[in-house]
Amino acid sequence: MRFGLTTDFRNPPGSGKTSAQVYSEIIDAMVFAESLGFDAAYIFEHHFTDDDYVSSPLIAAAAIAARTKRMRVGPDIAILPLYNPVKVAEDGAVLDVISNGRLDFGVGLGYRPEEYAGHGVDINRKGARANEALQIVRRLWQGETVSFHGKHFHIDGARLSPRPVQKPNPPIWVGGFSKIAARRAARYGDGYIGPTNKTMYEMYRTELRGAGKDPNAARVMGGDLWLIVSEDPDRTFAAYAPHLMYWFNSYSKWFEGTDTQPWPPINNAEELRSRHLANVVTPEAAIAMIKQRVSEVPVETYTMMLSPPGIAMSVVAESIELFAKKVMPHFR
Repeated sequence: MRFGLTTDFRNPPGSGKTSAQVYSEIIDAMVFAESLGFDAAYIFEHHFTDDDYVSSPLIAAAAIAARTKRMRVGPDIAILPLYNPVKVAEDGAVLDVISNGRLDFGVGLGYRPEEYAGHGVDINRKGARANEALQIVRRLWQGETVSFHGKHFHIDGARLSPRPVQKPNPPIWVGGFSKIAARRAARYGDGYIGPTNKTMYEMYRTELRGAGKDPNAARVMGGDLWLIVSEDPDRTFAAYAPHLMYWFNSYSKWFEGTDTQPWPPINNAEELRSRHLANVVTPEAAIAMIKQRVSEVPVETYTMMLSPPGIAMSVVAESIELFAKKVMPHFR
């Protein structure tokens, strides 16, 4: 099993740092993580935030690729319906060349209306746009000269130069938390990024079967957003708690006034524990958690967040080093 770290490059107001400093620190942390044995660095995507949330995951992944030799890199996820698929395919191909064949291309639909409005795209058509875009990107990466006339994209004679290093194409991972997402992953993807529970895994296998593919070849990526290891969990929890609260509450604000809020606002640090939103545990407890997770779902790459916004990277380095030394060897 491989292990990957995800990041959003956020710089919360009042941090005292420039975004250039934060981005540099996170890239340095990913280089350090590679030296520890981590296998992948994946980038989130959002737009129009107040904390410089990374809005171009392929560019951020290219910066990490240029500093590393072995780690797989890519978006987790890119909000594909926002973009022209030919340009996405071109940028992804260049990233695969820069990294010498290390791109994992994670895509999803997103959910924030303001992101769609700001890009001039109808959010009600996001699924259909994604389905067409996924077909176009794959065909371009496989070397076709593509003409495509769908409901949302009209393309004549597009082809890639340079082409990706990976053949037939860089892996396309489709993310989501619903049956429709699992179906999209089965039909148009090479793997699924989703909840690592048995119900969703079996749903994905069923959709693979329906798409005429081998369900026993299912590829799944996922894990725990916040799994933080420490020999002194109480001390480490105290260091992480205010930054984790910022992370959870900023997402909660995006869903105010809707019926899809993933969690109510967090009022104090102890709610992180009582509501089981963040796991700050010993290496032994982390091993047990991961073993339980992968006993239900054969995860190919187990992912977790690198760091919450604003935390000192020295604290993060201590945790990921401990994870690499005491947890990862149990799954190699």
